This record gives sequence, structure tokens and C-alpha cells, in this order.
Amino acid sequence: MPPLSPVPLRVLMSSTSYPSGMDDWKGLFIRHLADALARRPDIRLGLWAPPGETHPKVSPAATARESRWLAQLMLDGGVAHAIRSGGARALTTPATLLWFLHRAYRRQTDLDLYHVNWLQNALPLPANGKPLLVSVLGTDMELLRKPLMRSLLRRVFRHRRTMICPNAEWMVAPLETLFGDLADVRFVPFGIDPVWFGIERPPLAGNAHQWIVVSRLTRAKLGSLFEWCAPLFEGRERELHLFGPRQEAVQVPPWIRYHGPASPEALSRDWFPNAAGLITLSRHAEGRPQVMLEAMAAGLPILASRLPAHENIVRHGKTGWLCDGPEDVAQGVGQFEEAELNRQAGRAARDWAAAEIGTWDDCAQRYASLYARLMKASRDD
Repeated sequence: MPPLSPVPLRVLMSSTSYPSGMDDWKGLFIRHLADALARRPDIRLGLWAPPGETHPKVSPAATARESRWLAQLMLDGGVAHAIRSGGARALTTPATLLWFLHRAYRRQTDLDLYHVNWLQNALPLPANGKPLLVSVLGTDMELLRKPLMRSLLRRVFRHRRTMICPNAEWMVAPLETLFGDLADVRFVPFGIDPVWFGIERPPLAGNAHQWIVVSRLTRAKLGSLFEWCAPLFEGRERELHLFGPRQEAVQVPPWIRYHGPASPEALSRDWFPNAAGLITLSRHAEGRPQVMLEAMAAGLPILASRLPAHENIVRHGKTGWLCDGPEDVAQGVGQFEEAELNRQAGRAARDWAAAEIGTWDDCAQRYASLYARLMKASRDD
């Protein structure tokens, strides 16, 4: 670990997602990241984000008006949901967001570095030469297909030292192709709350196994779940439990036990310890799904659709099962309902999560090292 700076680095972080509390699923990873950064004595963190509980050392950067608008944005499902919904909101919501960010960035002058979450939030940055680190998630890759988006971002990056940090390795190559001449692209995995590593799972017993799905209810996020899992669960002793907010008019089949949104506390206490594994058959543009990392830290095998984001995490046959069709799901369920194979896969998944991901404090250390590198490069220019 590099030596801590005697003078705290002044960082302004921006995010359009943030939880109201620790029992809120929306943007909880931003809360964990901000808290971990704020715990460091070498960082002084300002946060422009929707209102919610924060670490005492986090300085709020949003005005009362901006906070009210951001709170309503969270209630409405976020920027991506507004764009997907179409109509006037698909235009007015991003425009309002960019205007508020434009004002926020220009009044926050007492800072050393910007840490922006999601690429679109970098668009209103002033051309003041302040270094920039951008955390990139899976939805950003869809954003880059929008007209003019690449050229607008290149214009922003051209005015400062920039580091682009996707949270999944598969995004590094396309981002380097688009922006490698202007920015340093570095893969930075997010962290995992230690509570997931502390879960103790008893050996599987009996024939009535429980499988867990934690997902927003959209057609893309659910993917082939209903079609591929029906032959395995409908009318059988095994159970499929679905948790998550309904964001589209999706009809859940009666053989699925749908519980609505669930807090991390409820999942870690009541459901993950006794589950046979986690299933995700998403077709969504995933980065590196946090729920999969948490499940692996808890020692759960993962059954996942074959997407780049999932292939980057799941080791087929060792920590989970990658699925191209219903027959693969059936094979994976059969594999991991064997008690010893389940135990071996769960242990391998937890070991991988600990070695490759670690906690949010580990994540904060990764970012702090990159902040220092950015500041040095900016001073050397």
C-alpha cells in the first residue's frame, strides 16, 4: 500500500443512484463505495447524489432543489428507466440531469479531482483541467451507441487527465478502442460487503431445494427464466424464489414464489444461507452484477446465462454453470443439488470472491491508488 498523503485529497463524486438507507436496493453499491472512501484519512469526499444516509465524513454537494429532483428520479426508476419509457420524459429527464450537473460542477471549485459514476454524468464537466476518474458500468456500453455520445465524451476527456474504470474486464477492450488515445482504461472491480462472506450455509438436505433469483423485473433482466426453468420447478418439490422490484408489466407464473423487493439484510439472513444456488438468465447489458458477487461471497453456486459479464465471473463446472439453453439449466440444477458438489462449488466461489474482489475497503484502496496516479500525471503535464 502506498503511503497516505499528509493532505487529504479533495474528491467530488457524482452519481444518479443512491439508496435512502441500507435496506434500499437502489444504488446500494454507491453507498458502500462512498462510505469506504470516506473512511480513509487521505480522502475528503464530497458527494452529489440522491438523498440518503451517508458516512459522517461525506460532504453533501447537492442543493435542496437538486436533492428533491434526484429523490423523485429514484422513485420513478432512474434515468435509464425514463429513457426506456419513451415519450417526453425520455428527453426531459436527461436534459434536466445534465443541467443540474452543469451547475453542481461549476459551483464546486474547492476540489482536486472528479470521480464520476456513469459516463453520461461526465458530459457537463467544465474545461478546467481537473483530473477525472469515471466508473463505467454495463449500461454505459449501451449509451455509447447513442448518436454523438462518443464525440461528446471525447471532447470532455480531451481537456484533462482521464482514467476510465469499467467494473468488468470485458469492457476494457472496447473502451480502449474508443478512448485509449485520450484516457487510461483500467479495470477496477467493486467490493463486497463483509456480511456476505460471513454467511454460514448448512449442507443441503432433503429433496425440496430452494433456488434464488434476485433481479429487477424487466424482460431483459429476467431473460429466459420462465421458459427455461418451468420444466424444473412447475409441479416439483424444488422451489424458485424471485426477489426484486417490478419495473415492467411482467406476469410472474404462479409456480414462481415472488416476494417483491427484499433488503440485503433479509436476503443474507433468511434466504441465502439455505438456498441451493443463485440463478440469473439475464439478457441485459450487464457489467459485473453485484448480486452475483455477493452470492459467491456467501458460498452459493451460480447458474447464469452465457453473457460476457457472466463468463467473466463464473467458472463453468467449478463455481457455477453457464447456460445456453434449458438443457444447460437442467444440468446445472442437477449438478449442484448434489450436496458435496454444492459444497465444493460454494467454497470455490467464496475463495474466488475473496481473492479477486475483496471488500469495499479493498475497492477504496484501488481507487485511492488511481487517484494518486492521476494527480501525479496531472502535475507532470
